[in-house]
Amino acid sequence: MMNFSDDKVDLFVYQEAKSGNLESGDTYYITKTDEFMLCAIADGLGNGPVAKESADIITKILEEYKEETLDELLLRCNELMVSKRGAAVAIVKIDYKHQTISYSCVGNVKFYMYKRSTDKMIYPLPVMGYLSGRKQKINTQTYACEKNDLFMLHSDGVVMKSPKSTIKNASNAECLYETIFKEIEHGDDSTFIVGSLL
Repeated sequence: MMNFSDDKVDLFVYQEAKSGNLESGDTYYITKTDEFMLCAIADGLGNGPVAKESADIITKILEEYKEETLDELLLRCNELMVSKRGAAVAIVKIDYKHQTISYSCVGNVKFYMYKRSTDKMIYPLPVMGYLSGRKQKINTQTYACEKNDLFMLHSDGVVMKSPKSTIKNASNAECLYETIFKEIEHGDDSTFIVGSLL
């Protein structure tokens, strides 16, 4: 468990490489400022070093251009995927001032958010495909968020029987992390980020 919690958000990350590989083809990125928290998962196509090469492009772009919109960030990442294997990428941004959470994704990195106050589960459908350098449709979705809302972002190596009920039944982000860790099959490239607003 990697803990990135502070006074605004509880945030926990898990990452595992495929059995037999020294490094994962998934990459994650987290940064926080006084105004926002930005996190992302990039799942390079395939596994091992070639997949990691594509996934690592994402962290470099996000670090350099983190003030830009999610659409702009994904388009920048896509431009650098020419002649690379490619990657599925999802980015989540929490804006503390406006109390919103935004999500944008190309590929099969999934996002769930549970609004405890209204008992509502949000599961936006990602844009199909992957970043490859070819022209991409980008679709950022933004939702109001408040204290105790739970969210989860995960690569396709994280297979869960019932993600929605798992999130709903978790009392907080750390509890959600522990439940997912016990539930998933280990042995593939897998990364997940769970968080709760404070």
